[in-house]
Amino acid sequence: MRILAVDPGEKHIGLALSDETAMLSRPLMVVPHASKLVDAALVAARAADEAAGLIVVGVSYTEDGELNSSGRRAANFAEALRQQTAIPVILWDESLTTRDARALSLELGRSRKKRSGHQDALAASILLQSYLDSLPTSSLD
Repeated sequence: MRILAVDPGEKHIGLALSDETAMLSRPLMVVPHASKLVDAALVAARAADEAAGLIVVGVSYTEDGELNSSGRRAANFAEALRQQTAIPVILWDESLTTRDARALSLELGRSRKKRSGHQDALAASILLQSYLDSLPTSSLD
């Protein structure tokens, strides 16, 4: 089963997709943020196009384990997405994925120009890989 991950940001939405074995993730694309409903429709259509069986939306939390402001926006986006598709949508902790994406880009030697704007899909891929790594191995057999 393919899984689509969404890293919703204020300016861009990063998308990543797993392979069919749900073991590896890869960055898919970055789309500019328009509005919650337009974004949800676009993500739902992309999930259908990619034959995704699950959509994972990244949310962030405070140190107390409560959704922070961007986490609440992401949860609201996930709810709008649920209204647009029959594909199950779950929330997953995306804390520090953008930071990790920046660090990985630097490690890979990408120039500043190539790093700008493309962090969102890489962050979605890191988010998705975190989710995939949490799955029990027996569920993939």
